[in-house]
Amino acid sequence: MSLNLVKNNFTEAKQILDQFLEDEQNLKKIVNAGTLMVDAIKNGNKIISCGNGGSMCDAMHFAEELSGRFRENRKPIAALSISDASHISCVGNDYGYDEIFSRYVDAIGQKGDILLAISTSGNSKNVIRAIEVAKNKQMKVVALTGKDGGRIAQISDMEIRAPRSKYADRAQEIHIKIIHSLIHFIEESI
Repeated sequence: MSLNLVKNNFTEAKQILDQFLEDEQNLKKIVNAGTLMVDAIKNGNKIISCGNGGSMCDAMHFAEELSGRFRENRKPIAALSISDASHISCVGNDYGYDEIFSRYVDAIGQKGDILLAISTSGNSKNVIRAIEVAKNKQMKVVALTGKDGGRIAQISDMEIRAPRSKYADRAQEIHIKIIHSLIHFIEESI
């Protein structure tokens, strides 16, 4: 039983990845998102990333690989995630959880910056609020979603959607592959 459970996890993950790769538009979207990010960085702007739970971990991973190092030694790239526990608890307490990302974007986001918004459902209210604030600040929004893309698909400049799956972990597995591809694209282009 347990051997089959483990094998089934890998088989299902492979099927979802194969489904993602079958649509060449997904690869073109990654290139377009990467180009948007490279242009922003070359113009002296930054990338801010956000998400909840595992998506926050992905947002953090994206930012640290850019500001730190991915594959090659290079200058650090201006990227940060909205993951400061004191900020999140302060804003959550004073304004509500739906505002934890938007307050941060409002504080440091500038015209020309990029927001990388990650939500496996596409309907995370706090991510939606961050996108709304980013758009008001004339920032571009790249979204990683799942399921049907939700509200986030409708309000982002560019959406890359993981194939529909029953559970969020399959979308997250696609998201981390997209994130690594974006980082590699950015690193090779700067």
